[in-house]
Amino acid sequence: MTTTDRSRLDQRLFPDGEEPDPQFTLSNERTYLAWTRTSLAFLAGGIALGAFPIEAVSTEWRAALSAFVIVIGMSIALVSALRWIRIQRAMRHSRPLPSASPLLLVTGAVVAASAVALWLFIL
Repeated sequence: MTTTDRSRLDQRLFPDGEEPDPQFTLSNERTYLAWTRTSLAFLAGGIALGAFPIEAVSTEWRAALSAFVIVIGMSIALVSALRWIRIQRAMRHSRPLPSASPLLLVTGAVVAASAVALWLFIL
């Protein structure tokens, strides 16, 4: 495949290197889409949290938790897109795949949001 067979966006994101095995490219894409679904779930959860009044929780705390959950969803979307690009570039240049450290930060945020929700709603 020549560079003219690829879209302008592909040429801009991946200007050099060899085309990776399509199986690996599609696997990377499926992982990216799974993270995108996760970010949409956080967005929906944050909106639901802000939309439905909960008597046991003040409006300010509910709004803050809702905003935090939505920001986590946005972070997951951003990090997953950047990770997808980094993995594609690594595969195109036969380099080791990047570590998953940004996703560990997102996991920490998820744990923090869950702990706050547990504290607000259960205790």
